[in-house]
Amino acid sequence: MKKPEMVFLVDDEPALLKALTRLLKAEGFAVQAFDSAKKFLAAPRYEGSGCIVLDQCMPEMSGIELQQELAQENSALALIFITGNGDIPMSVRAIKAGAVDFLIKPVNDKELLQVIRTALEKSRSMLEAKAELAELQQRHSALSTREKEVLFLVAKGLPNKQIAALLGVVEQTIKVHRGRVMSKMEVDSLAQLVLVAERLKLK
Repeated sequence: MKKPEMVFLVDDEPALLKALTRLLKAEGFAVQAFDSAKKFLAAPRYEGSGCIVLDQCMPEMSGIELQQELAQENSALALIFITGNGDIPMSVRAIKAGAVDFLIKPVNDKELLQVIRTALEKSRSMLEAKAELAELQQRHSALSTREKEVLFLVAKGLPNKQIAALLGVVEQTIKVHRGRVMSKMEVDSLAQLVLVAERLKLK
């Protein structure tokens, strides 16, 4: 069963958490609220698509620090920062690190709802990309050692003749290996194979 899209609220202001929870539930969103970034990190990680609306200025761990932790986990949860002051350098830093938006308190309800919908779209895209990459990694792991070598050299742009010389085999053998690699990686052209290698960071 597909997990519902989740909106996580992380803020140390109880009144704001309560107000936002009520607003989002009224709009049909599934919501979980936390009064600190550390409590959010301590909770089981959500594997579906979702977003986090978080305060930048919190005791113990700031919003930016939480963003860094989630980046290390390669999280697909999209981030929306809210703050009580217009810290432009901080907002630029957050956006450059992948945040969807940086809103100033008091937050306009209509603007927040629109940004949340945008964030959920981003999260869905990130989850799809992660799933596609996992599938490519699984296909790559099914290649033989020699097939992986051939894929790596093809991705570097080497022609069959040069690859054959490097691996100490005849050119026809490389053609056979390349055909098997393309079949196992489920691609129809050399261009697609090179793109797959780039996704797998083989170049």
